[in-house]
Amino acid sequence: MILLVQGLAAEAAEVRVLSASGMRAVINDLGPDFERATGHKLAIQYGTIGALRRQIEAGEAFDVAILTTRAIDVLGETGKIDNATRADIARSGYGVIVRAGAPKPNVGSADAFKRALLSASSISYLSGEGATATYLANLFERLGIAEQMKAKTKYGAGAGGPSQLVADGEAELGLVVISATRSVPGAEVLGPFPPELQNYRVYTGGVSTSSKQADAANALIKHLRAASAVPVIKAKGMEPANP
Repeated sequence: MILLVQGLAAEAAEVRVLSASGMRAVINDLGPDFERATGHKLAIQYGTIGALRRQIEAGEAFDVAILTTRAIDVLGETGKIDNATRADIARSGYGVIVRAGAPKPNVGSADAFKRALLSASSISYLSGEGATATYLANLFERLGIAEQMKAKTKYGAGAGGPSQLVADGEAELGLVVISATRSVPGAEVLGPFPPELQNYRVYTGGVSTSSKQADAANALIKHLRAASAVPVIKAKGMEPANP
């Protein structure tokens, strides 16, 4: 028995994970199951896509990165991610959030969505030059409301920033990746963007080319993609990457 325990301890690894905040709810739920099943331990850091990508490019050590597909592709091109290990895990669409208990305007069609934005006293979404800001800027242009939105936008910093502004009553509507608001008390999802306006953020995992725990890192990605993970992914407001 002592030899068995020693053997398991020798095989156990600490897996350093750098993950987009949008995957926090899923990993926090599935991570403990992975640890119990394998004996490995997860050391997880959550953050925005841009910040984590900069950390990796600056040489920070990690075993697994779970970021957007584009970010993983770029890190693969620069030799930071082993392209043979990359795999899509989950995807999340954009949605509108309101403060819990606040009036709930209709956002079920493109016209209703546009009216809701124009009627709102203020809106919030993630600041910066990332994927969300670019997508929404193009969407506002497409709807012909770009100028009106500039005057009423309150930018949120960090993945949960817009949701927190809504929860605190500082913004009437928030436009976010749906999975990013699940862990912000006081903010609730009004509904997804209408199908004709929707855009999905796909989260992809990849193992570091310099990882000393590559087998354990690959095992984590497989765990997050397993059939047993699907109910958890859906419960967190997301979809399997290949539904």
